[in-house]
Amino acid sequence: MSEPDGQPKPIDQADVTQAPPSRPTAGEKFQDSIAAKKQAELDHDEAEETVWTGGFSPKAMVGTWLAMALLSVLILVLAGLFEPFTWMMAIGAIVVLWAVGAIRYAARRLGYHYELTNQRFIHQSGILHRQTDRIEVIDIDDVSFNQGPIERMFDVGTINLTGSDRTHPSLTMLGIANVRNVSGLIDDIRRKERRRRSLHIESI
Repeated sequence: MSEPDGQPKPIDQADVTQAPPSRPTAGEKFQDSIAAKKQAELDHDEAEETVWTGGFSPKAMVGTWLAMALLSVLILVLAGLFEPFTWMMAIGAIVVLWAVGAIRYAARRLGYHYELTNQRFIHQSGILHRQTDRIEVIDIDDVSFNQGPIERMFDVGTINLTGSDRTHPSLTMLGIANVRNVSGLIDDIRRKERRRRSLHIESI
């Protein structure tokens, strides 16, 4: 195209010498890939949610209460059979027996609290001075439980946890209600979290 006076229109040098867009280097591509995978991992992380909470169940003391009742009757029988064993002494012994039982129950009932989330197991111990410890569920290697004859009647028992946690390589949970279901739940959460973590590691 020409100017009105017949002179050719000058060509804009910028239109001719415009540089092509730069391409990312191999190092930049690698870093972008790592960043994308880490972001994907964060996006897929599950929010921590409480799955179960519990503590020492009153039903776990039924066997102890029965044994104390039988022992109280035995003390009264002995008080009637032996003259030197007065009724006041028998009543005093029974009061001490039941006081010890009540203190033992209160210490277990108020002194232990457990919380299971989809990522951690949290247990609190103590009454006046409370200590809280947290264990990653992936650090739990084995979950088992045991029950006595009376505990089986009331569906309570003791859960034993063993794992690779340095602070608490083993943990005993006394007097847990629905012990079979709770132990199974802990084991299921443990295996699910291990599978989830292994998939994230493989994707990096």
